Amino acid sequence: MSTQVAITVAVAGIGAYAWYLRSSSTSGDKPVFSSFGFHSLRLESTELINHNTKKLRFELPDKSKPSGLSLTSALLTISFPKGRWFPVLRPYTPVNDLSEPGYIELMVKLYPGGKQSTHLHSLEPGDTLTFAPIKELAWTPNKHPHVALIAGGAGITPMYQLARGILNNPADQTRVTLVWGVNMDEDIFLRDEFAALERSHPGQFKAVYVVAAPAAESPHQKGFVTKQVLEGAGLSAKQSKDLDVKVLICGPPAMEKALKGKKGTGVLAELGYRPDQVYSF
Repeated sequence: MSTQVAITVAVAGIGAYAWYLRSSSTSGDKPVFSSFGFHSLRLESTELINHNTKKLRFELPDKSKPSGLSLTSALLTISFPKGRWFPVLRPYTPVNDLSEPGYIELMVKLYPGGKQSTHLHSLEPGDTLTFAPIKELAWTPNKHPHVALIAGGAGITPMYQLARGILNNPADQTRVTLVWGVNMDEDIFLRDEFAALERSHPGQFKAVYVVAAPAAESPHQKGFVTKQVLEGAGLSAKQSKDLDVKVLICGPPAMEKALKGKKGTGVLAELGYRPDQVYSF
């Protein structure tokens, strides 16, 4: 989600959160996040995925219903770490299948000094956290023949949600290419899940990894997400016959700045993409 959108949501959320504390109700006939509202969910379990990332599973109020989130959606998390007077608000993207009933799962990377990530990593089963839904890009099956997902670090979660949503829909024939840049091999915490998608959807899905500081035996290319890396992944609009490739970006500000540039000067412009083809989470 863009910084501007995050700030807007945060400001609105602070005011709305006061209202939530006074009254919050959920219709028993609808999934909990089918409309805007603040809801506290109980943490069911935690799992350490790698050296700095945890998977957190939260129970939904009705175990027979899914969350009500659609492709692509995120959740705004609201907390008061260490007795703070004002809430900390951060968006996270659920990584479980959105059609699954009873729970949502987040993968949270711990950042040094990160107020929300530190708080979420400290939660124990039985603790609660408050959420509100955020709609991102509304996905329409087959609207684009090819979607390019470019992620940096923990920005992989909305890409995983969308890729799996596309590939789990037999009616959606959109071709998906993922490029994921990370610091170390250990940071590719969804490697097995993406490998399974490649095996089950040959020709429709491809994942490419680039590692800034790979291990000596690493099978992945060294470096960052550059023009050359994207060309090697087949993501040059100048070479592609697909005139409606959709490019989605989620990652650190420096990566996004290099890719988008200013006034058509970034890497994606050099590769032949128009501004209207690019969307940043």
